[in-house]
Amino acid sequence: MFQPPGFVQRSIVTSLGTMVYHTTAEEAPWASASFDPAPLVFFHGFGGGSSSYEWSKVYPAFAADYRVIAPDLVGWGRSAHPARDYEPEDYVTTLREFLEQVSDRPVIAVASSLTAAYVVRVAIARPELFRALILVTPAGLSDFGENYTRSLFAQVVKTPVVDRLLYTFGIATAGGIRSFLEQRQFADRDRIYPEIVEAYLASASQPNAEYAALSFVRGDLCFDLARYMPELTTPTFMIWGEKSQFTGPEIGRRLAALNPQAVRVFHALEGVGLTPQLEIPAVTIALIRSFLQEIEATAALPA
Repeated sequence: MFQPPGFVQRSIVTSLGTMVYHTTAEEAPWASASFDPAPLVFFHGFGGGSSSYEWSKVYPAFAADYRVIAPDLVGWGRSAHPARDYEPEDYVTTLREFLEQVSDRPVIAVASSLTAAYVVRVAIARPELFRALILVTPAGLSDFGENYTRSLFAQVVKTPVVDRLLYTFGIATAGGIRSFLEQRQFADRDRIYPEIVEAYLASASQPNAEYAALSFVRGDLCFDLARYMPELTTPTFMIWGEKSQFTGPEIGRRLAALNPQAVRVFHALEGVGLTPQLEIPAVTIALIRSFLQEIEATAALPA
């Protein structure tokens, strides 16, 4: 699977198995004994074939100034794929365990979609692990009382045998991946190029990859983020694609309004879907850089 130049693969062990991550190579030209960059962690979202590739067009831009870390979550990419039905607590726990092991100081976390919602929960439970959050379309997918599990698609996927057939022939194929990206993830299908499909297919084709993916599409991993947002204390910046298919920007604005003390910025992007980091990476880089400047400037202010 894809690994940007200048990055190496490392791994840690969580309670659910190994988590693989990409990080800056020690022999990188900017590395030195006197350079001790702050950790900047990029967490990918969920979907057929998701992995750290989702952020691979963005995170190299920050490697000169930060210690960049981009993991594959358990059940996705190169990480362990336990043969089990996944629950929200699995990801809340493994995200926490990952951060505890890869950094000895608070991180700036950049996360997308449902994973971003889990990061909010981790930040509420363990605020000392975070300096700030930069979240792209953070949603629990059952927000404000909505119940995704009652949807027709979720009900179909809950049917035994049908679920595995759907994954094998409808999701984990080049055509299935492209269809998902076109219908659910991108606002402009012309922005989907072959490398993206290949990377998603490589992740979706890993042994036991269907377990996490089917837990996601059944709705087993969904929850109501609105119940948690008022408890968040970590400085947070939100980016939301105006054409996000899973949950629209009106949900994002409602979530942000629940905690204006923590949510410093809500930025909606026109003509973009669920993953602006793949659809318009240059714009996403610029936005993240602007948020980082604000985070660093705030940290520099006298107490």
